[in-house]
Amino acid sequence: MRHLPKLNILYLGLVTLLVSGCAATSAPIAPSDQRAPEGKATAPLLPPALFAGGADKFEAWRCEPASQHLVTAFNDETLRLWSLHGAWQLPQAVVASGARFQDGEISFWNRGNKAQVETPRGQLQCQQTITRETLTREAHPGVMFLGRGNEPGWSVALSSSTPTLTLTTGYGQTTQTLPYMMSVMDNDAGRVVLENANAGRFFRVRIEAGACFDGMSGHPYPARVTLSIDGQQYSGCGQGIAP
Repeated sequence: MRHLPKLNILYLGLVTLLVSGCAATSAPIAPSDQRAPEGKATAPLLPPALFAGGADKFEAWRCEPASQHLVTAFNDETLRLWSLHGAWQLPQAVVASGARFQDGEISFWNRGNKAQVETPRGQLQCQQTITRETLTREAHPGVMFLGRGNEPGWSVALSSSTPTLTLTTGYGQTTQTLPYMMSVMDNDAGRVVLENANAGRFFRVRIEAGACFDGMSGHPYPARVTLSIDGQQYSGCGQGIAP
């Protein structure tokens, strides 16, 4: 069974209910099934923790104590779990009722719209609140990662073929496609920092694996995105889009 890389210490709750788990390194998810034109640079691989892992939807969970929020994505055999401080993949375990996923001493036991998270330091009792279908390449052709936020509305779309991104700001009033370079790539932590590849206009896009919720709809995402450009900083959520 392949696992997401170990990312950070798993903090779930003000009482530090979750601890770090050991996970084997998994093969990175290829960003694209497309080829860049000959002589042009290709888009870099992104950490697997930014993707849904084959799941068709994300679920948001509100957990007690400490009013923590989690994001999950299920496929046939594994659970991807995002907290405010990282991401993990848990293989399915045998259980009499419901669906239980466990990696070492960390487990997620789902029964309908309720779940229990167990760790050596305690338990979280969780209630599912909202679900969202995953973004697909069919709906977003040529896009490997999409991040967006509100007030003011903005988005950043990473090309699946070349190291370029499309920035849209001002509720869609301004759109630019710009080359970028990768200044930080931390596959274990699920963290990426992109910056402008020329001196014409400075920007920085920071992407980090972790539970994120749209400020208007509450929809769950597996990554937090921060865009810095023209002296302004924008915060939002995002998701990797596999082929």
